Amino acid sequence: MPAANNQPRSRVAPAAGRGFLASGLGVALFSSAVFGTSGSFAKALLETGWSTGAAVTLRLTGAALILAIPAVLALRGRWHQLRDNWLTILLFGLIGVAACQLFYFNAVARLSVGVALLLEYLAPVLIVLWLWAASRKRPRALTLGGTLLSLAGLVLVLDLTGAVKVDPVGVLWGIAAAVCLAMYFFITAKENDTLPPIVLASGGLMVGAAVMWLAGATGLLPMAFSTADTKLGGWVAPWWVSLAGLVVLATVLAYVSGIMAARALGSKVASFVSLTEVLFAVVWAWLLLGELPGAIQLLGGVLIVGGVILVRLDELRAPAAETEAGTGGEAEPKAPSPLEHANDVEPVP
Repeated sequence: MPAANNQPRSRVAPAAGRGFLASGLGVALFSSAVFGTSGSFAKALLETGWSTGAAVTLRLTGAALILAIPAVLALRGRWHQLRDNWLTILLFGLIGVAACQLFYFNAVARLSVGVALLLEYLAPVLIVLWLWAASRKRPRALTLGGTLLSLAGLVLVLDLTGAVKVDPVGVLWGIAAAVCLAMYFFITAKENDTLPPIVLASGGLMVGAAVMWLAGATGLLPMAFSTADTKLGGWVAPWWVSLAGLVVLATVLAYVSGIMAARALGSKVASFVSLTEVLFAVVWAWLLLGELPGAIQLLGGVLIVGGVILVRLDELRAPAAETEAGTGGEAEPKAPSPLEHANDVEPVP
């Protein structure tokens, strides 16, 4: 407005800065940045003798204990919300938290952090392929193009003819993580206004931690810990520094800021911005571990992220297109398909 142009420049700049943070975009980018540290902190522990089961178990346990306090406050005595949503919390903890993180950390143990995360981020593509097979209805052109682009990127990420061979077992773990993430999207895609997000996150972490401890106690999952120093970015740090980073930064702050971003931006836009986690993860792995995927793999990563962006852009366009069709007088708005809500949640790396 003209009145805004008459304001002193010194007052306009701070307002713009506040607008950036208040819009939630800054919080969403912060969430992606701290989520992206999980692979680096975990690998620093794994390289000193920790097992993936031990790293995941302590990550989930520490984060569950910290988030339990705000979760209890959010419930405010309405414990019936837990009873009404116990199945969602259980499946979220088993698949979206415990299995997804365990498989991702297993992939990180055999692959670079960037490649492992790129494989996991094939989840939206798997959702498209599954819905296509289940409904036998071809996706829209933009979604189909994004799927093909991501699959082409996968071929480049694997770099089958390159000098550096990719561990096939690590690739399978990464794809398994993607499957779990896709299932997690389906589990949490159902709109639920009765369960606060912080309660779902805390409850899922508690379930995941309990499952991991049970698997370790029964011998199904190896639990190996080490008190040896870890290496982060050229510095030697005590083991608890990497563990604290994994729990506090990559889990607690990541979840809380992700929830704040989703409330400010809306779940679709927040999950769209969360794609920057791939870029942050590659940068953190480079700074903290000295890892950097090859040029071909980086190009493949760009294609994968580009394909997922096309899929999500198609999702954002779908409700508007259906609304326009419904206002034509003859056609009525169609009920949203599962795919349109499949990415309405924050990922769990």
